[in-house]
Amino acid sequence: MFADVILPLALPKLYTYLIPDGMEVEPGMRVVVQFGKRRKYAAIIKRIHHQPPTAYVVKPILAKLDEYPVVWPHQLQFWEWVAHYYACTEGEVMNMAMPAHLKLSSETIIQLDPAYADETHLATIASQLSDEAYLVVEALAVKQELTLAEVQQLLGESTATSAQAIVKSLIDQHICVAYESIRESYRPKLETYILLAPAYADEHALHRLFDQLEKAPKQLQLLMKFYELRQKQGWVKKKDLLEQTEASHAQLKALVDKGIFQEIKQTVDRMAFRYEGPIRQLHLTKTQQTCVQQIKEWMNEKHVVLLHGVTSSGKTVVYVSLIQDVLARGEQVLYLLPEIALTAQMIRRLQQYLGHQVGVYHSRLSPNERVEMWNKVREGNLQVIVGSRSALWLPFCKLSLIIVDEEHDASFKQQDPAPRYHARDAAIYYAHLLNARVVLGSATPAVESYHQAMQGKYGYVMLKERYGQIALPDMILADMRTIPRQHRGERHITPLLEDYIRRTIQQQKQVILFQNRRGYAPSQICQVCGWVPHCEQCDVALTYHKAVHQLICHYCGRKYPPVTQCQACGSHAIINKSFGTERIEDELHVLFPKACIARMDLDTMRRKDSYHQLITQFEQRRIDILVGTQMVVKGLDFESVGLVGILLADSLLNYPDFRVNERAFQLMEQVSGRAGRKGEKGIVVIQAYQLHHPVLAHVMAHDYVAFFQMEIEARNHFQYPPFSRLVKITLKHRQQEKVTEAAYQLAGELSDKLSAHITGPATPLVSRVRNEYLQEMLIRLPRSAQALQEQKDKLVLLCNQVLQHPDFRSVRIIVDVDPMY
Repeated sequence: MFADVILPLALPKLYTYLIPDGMEVEPGMRVVVQFGKRRKYAAIIKRIHHQPPTAYVVKPILAKLDEYPVVWPHQLQFWEWVAHYYACTEGEVMNMAMPAHLKLSSETIIQLDPAYADETHLATIASQLSDEAYLVVEALAVKQELTLAEVQQLLGESTATSAQAIVKSLIDQHICVAYESIRESYRPKLETYILLAPAYADEHALHRLFDQLEKAPKQLQLLMKFYELRQKQGWVKKKDLLEQTEASHAQLKALVDKGIFQEIKQTVDRMAFRYEGPIRQLHLTKTQQTCVQQIKEWMNEKHVVLLHGVTSSGKTVVYVSLIQDVLARGEQVLYLLPEIALTAQMIRRLQQYLGHQVGVYHSRLSPNERVEMWNKVREGNLQVIVGSRSALWLPFCKLSLIIVDEEHDASFKQQDPAPRYHARDAAIYYAHLLNARVVLGSATPAVESYHQAMQGKYGYVMLKERYGQIALPDMILADMRTIPRQHRGERHITPLLEDYIRRTIQQQKQVILFQNRRGYAPSQICQVCGWVPHCEQCDVALTYHKAVHQLICHYCGRKYPPVTQCQACGSHAIINKSFGTERIEDELHVLFPKACIARMDLDTMRRKDSYHQLITQFEQRRIDILVGTQMVVKGLDFESVGLVGILLADSLLNYPDFRVNERAFQLMEQVSGRAGRKGEKGIVVIQAYQLHHPVLAHVMAHDYVAFFQMEIEARNHFQYPPFSRLVKITLKHRQQEKVTEAAYQLAGELSDKLSAHITGPATPLVSRVRNEYLQEMLIRLPRSAQALQEQKDKLVLLCNQVLQHPDFRSVRIIVDVDPMY
């Protein structure tokens, strides 16, 4: 018997291994295999058959890691489709899909040769070795074995010779030996609990014990606190007992040594989703009841239903009603959100109706937490999962419904690394595979999704009114030219918006201000000659961050000291140009010194619990003004927001991309939807220079349909999606001439052999990132599924042929199907 396995490598084909006699395996299990001369990997079995490979000598499977499949057969089918559609390999999909601690690969372990195991022999070779090599040998004498990573850490980054070179020299001299070891990375969490020894179970023995401990007050306190905690909690954690008594480990150990207490270790759940509050009853308005009924009717005919509900129309309670029906059947639900920031608030809202059946999964979880969530979902112990796009890869066993909230959001598209999938589109295929249903929800649907609904391919349900019949917010345009001339360049809040902020705070309401750039100043410029500081590794202007007093490249992350003198003309007239969220925060502190102001962007949200803390503070009205990037746009629900300000609409409208109007409309309409969600009608102030832009007119009227008509006509005229499929090809190399030559070579091959419209090659706006020069091409392909796949297969083949040319082997070619940028 033979097994085709998926290795966590970018291999174009599956590799076949021999199943040893007596080894029982099935698809979805992990097995240890050797690939190459020495390297070992944990691979996933995809299929079992009787056909040996003819092109190479088959190797046996070395070991079986699981007694049951960790991946279901329908997942393997899904992985194959993702790899095929998004022009990547199944190994790359496996790398993306599985938690890191389930993907095992061997590491090189270094040991001393037995001949040098004692100090006498080590002393004889000391003079023959370099300082670095002898340091490694000394460490091995103490620790017995080291990994290559530990050797590198021991030597430090400043060492001129690499760890690999030093280890190789020791092996060549027969001082060290090396072998490959594969180890499980996942470790269950162990908690130490305290038990009372059985000898003190009866009341008389216990009274005698209290009498004995009268002269040891700290030990007596430990015993009394133990009883108190046991009555409250049942089980007593060692950590809780020590914290609440402020006792030392030695004092507790004394009771253990006397045989009064016993310590036991138990495996505990890292991801226990407990909800202690009351379960709320779901109350739907008549409009929402009608909406739920219409969705259910559409689900009998279509796999996908688009729920188009205005902001604050109560889409979440509609979702909850649908989820409750699924849970009543004992099935599972996946609730996808575009941002990790939304999961904390959404978990709390769903738990109020569904209790502890709700779990969360996203990239901010630790590797061990992700493994535990993976196993819970696979075993069916969690019925509702709320998560970002990575939650789509979980091993659902009874998935019946997928909800994609804010389905228009570009964050559902993976950028790097491969697979560059769109979670919304992949979810639709996955649901079709499982005969499940998909609900797409948005106040501003993607043009492609709305078009599919209007063509009858999706069901369509509209929620036209806000919950509680609250009116949509009043929209006000503020001309940026009204900022007094003497304050231009220093002030970025118009007098009109300043006045509205002041009135809103006086009314005990909250304010959200939106600016889609982080940092203090997106660029600096010399007033004399126009020189702009750029990153040395990327062709992009550096952003000044005042909090750390550094210039930072937002593409590679490299940091530079602030510039005080122009490197071109020597002038000291360096000024900050434009503004980011950090600068607005500073300006607000000057204008409203008594207000509590917070910022929500990538710089302030780096910690795991940052989102939860900030959102909780804003919900509790401990923050008056929240300024942020598009993180504040995406579906957050706050009761007391009376005013929303969009600080520079022009920055959203002037970008060279065919989706610029769509993205600008969605962002402005979504951020305006944060105002006036409960109680009084809200106000939205949009600051701009181009007051007569057609997109602004549609935003002011909250008219999505009119916007769609304008946009779809332009898309049809230029044959952009949804009337075609796009594939973006990006070529990267450290030499500009080589990447340009490769791009033109590939463009020529594509023009000759591909029946498609090709734009480019061209140099993108940011032409160099991390010292790699870029060239891009955009290819328009037909929408027909069969023709599309044929053209993509040809495209991948031609890319590989170009890479086989001796001059272009070091060029990287990235194929992005259905690009968003």
